[in-house]
This record gives sequence, structure tokens and C-alpha cells, in this order.
Amino acid sequence: MARKKNIFVIIGSASKNSSNEKLVDLIANLSEQAFKLTVFTDLKSLTHFDADLTFDNPPQAIVDFRSKIEQADGVLICTPEYVFSIPSGLKNAIEWCVATTVFSDKPLGILTASADGQKGHEELKLIMKTLMAKFSDKTTLLIRGIKGKMNELGELTDHKTRENLITFIEEYKKLVNPN
Repeated sequence: MARKKNIFVIIGSASKNSSNEKLVDLIANLSEQAFKLTVFTDLKSLTHFDADLTFDNPPQAIVDFRSKIEQADGVLICTPEYVFSIPSGLKNAIEWCVATTVFSDKPLGILTASADGQKGHEELKLIMKTLMAKFSDKTTLLIRGIKGKMNELGELTDHKTRENLITFIEEYKKLVNPN
């Protein structure tokens, strides 16, 4: 049996028990044979980006965050859209990585689950393309109207959305483990 791939998951939501966290729990269950997920939910613990500190003296939390990305076999970002953009905490975390190569050729899955999400989804894809992460349209998924497609237990109640999520996971598995 192949080794489980270590996937570093970044949840962009600032809310506890968000739809995005519930989706990651579902992904963990659906991919448990292939992936070991390490979930990062504390974007607010990362200090505001400071270009003067990015190389010479980055805060330890930033060093640890970058290291988790670098050491992972792949990264999954699961985020809502806030005011037609990606959440500020997620943007801040990514900014700490811009002057590094931690995302270069890193297999990436992008999942945007929000009320609409289109603008934030496109923005995140553009940012991650700029950082040279490795992803395709098949390893990105936009779920509009997530709150109406998920129950209180975190189960997807919309059949088509569940099918799309399963397809997304299968495509991400291929990206992370191309052999």
C-alpha cells in the first residue's frame, strides 16, 4: 500500500465551526486512505506581514507556517469569500510566502465555499498561479451557496455538490501522486 501523503490544509475562514471547517472534515473522511491532513485554522495567530522581516528576522510562527507548507506533499486551501475577495487573514499568510519558494511546484487544491465566492475564487487562483503552485481547473472547486447545501452535522445535502467534491478529491489525489 502506498504511503499516505501529508497534506497541509489552510482554512481561510475566521469563524469557528465554519462551513469550510466542516468541508475539510468531510474531505478528511473521504480521503483517509490517501491523505493525512494537518489542518491550520489559526490565521489570526500570524503577525501582520512586514516585508522588512520576511528574510532576516521572520517571527517564529511564520517560520513554522512556511515550514509546514514546504514539508507537505501538497497544500489544500479551503476558504470563504469575504466582500468579493479572499479573507484578510489568508491574504496575510500568503504574503509571508511571496518572497519564498514554498509554493513553487507544490501540488495545490483550492476550494472556495461561500455565499457566492466567484471573485474570491478567481483571485486566489491568480495569486497562487503567481506563486507558481501546481494546480489545474480540476483541482479547484467553487461551491456557491454552501450554507444551503450542508446540514448542521456537516453533511452535504446537495447530491451534485457531493459528486463535485468527490471528483475534486480524486483529481487532487492524481496531482499529489501522479504515478
